[in-house]
Amino acid sequence: MNAEFEYVVMQNHARELREAAAEHRRVRQAVKEQRGGGRHRSVFARLLSS
Repeated sequence: MNAEFEYVVMQNHARELREAAAEHRRVRQAVKEQRGGGRHRSVFARLLSS
């Protein structure tokens, strides 16, 4: 493959990895929020945040 084509392929792969990482962060944040912000928060902290 020529260098320009390899560069375009590399850029596309990097973009796909960034998008997958962003999606992964969104899913983890949604799961964390669904659980009530984490198991280690005190009852008082939960009351203050609601």
